[in-house]
Amino acid sequence: MTVTDDVPENLANIPAPPAFPTADEEREHRKRRTAAGYRVLARFGLDEGIAGHITCRDPELTDHFWTAPFGRYFGGILPRDLMLVSGEGKVVEGEGRLNRAAFAIHSEVHDARPDIVGAVHAHGLHGKTFSSLHTTLAPLTQDACAFYGSHSFHEDYTGVVFDPEEGRRIAASLGDGKAVILANHGHLTVGRTVDSAIWWFVTMERSFQSELLARAAGDPVPLDDETARLTAGQVGGEDVGWFAFQPIWERILSEQPDLAG
Repeated sequence: MTVTDDVPENLANIPAPPAFPTADEEREHRKRRTAAGYRVLARFGLDEGIAGHITCRDPELTDHFWTAPFGRYFGGILPRDLMLVSGEGKVVEGEGRLNRAAFAIHSEVHDARPDIVGAVHAHGLHGKTFSSLHTTLAPLTQDACAFYGSHSFHEDYTGVVFDPEEGRRIAASLGDGKAVILANHGHLTVGRTVDSAIWWFVTMERSFQSELLARAAGDPVPLDDETARLTAGQVGGEDVGWFAFQPIWERILSEQPDLAG
């Protein structure tokens, strides 16, 4: 036996997301995490009035998604508040106004990416500031490397997105990545779990902040392509994104226990 024979293949010791025996259980889990995501955005100051939206795909009606009513305070959202929206933009369960921009963007993103469950967009200070630079994130830090080779820039800003055709263009810019920077607007992240989609949004916002600080301080030196690619493989996987959200879930649940009700 060599000294490396007993080293586990999963060096980071990352567990897999849970599986659910029934669609009902999976639906409730997704809805609870979606409500938590809204509260996380509020808790971290990433909400901006009525701007922003989180969606999660329904596990049975896969062309439908759950989202919060338009105009509700993110920090007070409960799972029972979420509305089920059809692929045609009809509210088929729940009550409240539908955010038409959320539908125009998210319906097209979910349609183009059947592999994703969650999608997140909001107007965080650093995300919208960075989007005005019309560039993508540089691999300046380990955390930023999660997006190396897995995010893009959408440069076609035409105002508030109400037209599904613009949503289709955003989905095309996203491609098979985990995030897209929307010019002069902000960013959008997706994940194969709601948890990972929320985590990618939060950590991308922080990576924007980090790069903006580095640019202001001097001339930051990015990692070379080989190192950035290696690091992306270590910190950019979906299981990593899901697991990284779990401490935030615990934090928001401990601070706001009504979320468990």
